[in-house]
Amino acid sequence: MENKKQLRWFNIALVAFTTVWGLSNVVNNFANQGMVVVVSWILIMLLYFIPYTLMVGQLGATFKTDGGGVSSWIKELTNSKFAYLAAWTYWVVHVPYLAQKPQIIMVGFSWLFTGNGNFVNQAPVFLVQALSLVIFLIFLWLASRGLTTLSRIGSIAGVAMFSMSILFIILGIAAPFMTKMTIQTAHMNQLSTYMPKFDFNYFTTISMLVFAVGGAEKISPYVNQTKNPSKEFPKGMITLAIMVAVSAILGSFSMGIIFNAHHIPSDLMANGAYYAFQLLGQYFHVGNFFMWLFALANILASAAALAVSIDAPLQILLNDADSCYIPAKLSQKNQRNIPIYGYLLTGILVSILIIVPALGINGMNDLYKWLLNLNSIVMPLRYLWVFVAYMLLSRKLHKFQSDYLFIKNQTLGFIMGLWCFVFTAFACILGMVPKLSYAANPTSWWFQLALNIITPFALIALGIILPIIARRTTE
Repeated sequence: MENKKQLRWFNIALVAFTTVWGLSNVVNNFANQGMVVVVSWILIMLLYFIPYTLMVGQLGATFKTDGGGVSSWIKELTNSKFAYLAAWTYWVVHVPYLAQKPQIIMVGFSWLFTGNGNFVNQAPVFLVQALSLVIFLIFLWLASRGLTTLSRIGSIAGVAMFSMSILFIILGIAAPFMTKMTIQTAHMNQLSTYMPKFDFNYFTTISMLVFAVGGAEKISPYVNQTKNPSKEFPKGMITLAIMVAVSAILGSFSMGIIFNAHHIPSDLMANGAYYAFQLLGQYFHVGNFFMWLFALANILASAAALAVSIDAPLQILLNDADSCYIPAKLSQKNQRNIPIYGYLLTGILVSILIIVPALGINGMNDLYKWLLNLNSIVMPLRYLWVFVAYMLLSRKLHKFQSDYLFIKNQTLGFIMGLWCFVFTAFACILGMVPKLSYAANPTSWWFQLALNIITPFALIALGIILPIIARRTTE
C-alpha cells in the first residue's frame, strides 16, 4: 500500500501560508496602527500565532479520522451539545463576513472602471447597502442553484491574490531604489518609530491582528499527511510563522514607504491596496496595470468566497450537528441537495446586518471600516473553541494517542490553551470600542458600540434558541 504521508515541512508551510495570509491583513493593520504594527506583528507571532498553530497540529493529529474540524474535536472531548454550539459558532460568525463581501466587490468594480476611490468617499450609504443587498441575494440564489463555477474561478483568483501580495512587497521595497519615489514616512531608520504605546487605544486594535492570523484550524487535516508529524509538522508551523512575520513586516515597510504613517488616509482600509498599486504602477511606468490586475483578482476572489461561504459553513453545521439541536425544517433539502430553509435563515440574518447599519452610520467609508471591525470582533469567536478543545485534551492526554504532541505536560498545556483563550476574548471585547472619534460624531459612536455589542451576542443567542425550537417541533 502506498504511503500517503508524503508532505514535508516546507509543503505544510506553503499550503498553510496561502490559506492564512493575504495583502488585506497588511493594509488593515497598518491603517489601524501605522509603523508600530511592525513590533505588533512580532509580538503576535511569538505570543499567539505559533502556539495556536501547534495546538491545531496536536488536535488534528489526535482526531485524525474526524472530518468536522473543531466541532468534531469538541464532540470527542465533551458531548453533542457542545459540539453543536461549536458548529453553530463556526457558521454564524460568517454572517458579517457575507455582509461585507458585496461592498468589497463594489469597491473593486469602482476602481476597475473609474480608476479612483471616489466611490468609497462619496457614495450614499443607502445606495451602497441597497446594492450590497441585491448582490448578496443574487449570490444566495446562485448558490441555491448549486453553482460551482465560481469556486473554480476562485481557486485561480486566490493564487492571483497571493501573487499580488508578494508582488506588492517586492515592488514596494524596491521602488525607492529603482525609481524616483521618495519614502513617505519620516524616521523609518529610528527604533522609536516602531515602538507601540501600550494604552487603551492600542489594545482596541489588536482584534484586527488576531483576525489576521486566525484560521489555522483549516490546515489540521494535513497533519496526518505529513511524513514524521512529530518533527516535521511543528517545523512547518514555525516556518509558516516566520513566513507570515516576514511578509507582515516587509509589507508594513512597503506601506510606510508608499504612505505617510503619521498621516494615514481615512479610507486606507477600503482603498489602500488600490492606491498602492496605482502609485507603484506610475513609478514603474506601467500606468494602472497593477491596479487593474489587483482589482480583477480581488473581485473574482471575493465573489467566489461569497458563494462558497454561503454554502460550506452551513453544510458543516447541518451535516455534523445532532438533529436534537437543529429544527428538522432547517435541515430540509430540495432536489439539488440544498438546505433551502438554511439558506433562508442565512438570507434573513445577512440582510438585517446589511440594512440596519445604514440607519445610523454616515458615509460609505465609515460603514466599510465598521463592518471590517465587526468581522474582527466576531470571526475570532470560533477560535475560542480551538482553545477550549486543547485545554480539554490537555486534561485527557492519557486517553488519546497522537503522532504529534505540542506540550507533553498536562498543566503547562492547559495554561497555554487558557492563555490563548483569554487573549482572544480580551481582543474581541476591546475590539468592540468604535474606531471613529467620539468628539467628531458621538451619535454614530454610540450606535456603532451598540451594534458591536449586540451583534455577537444576538448571533450566539440564536444558536441557543434553535435547540428549544427543535425540541418543541419534535414533541
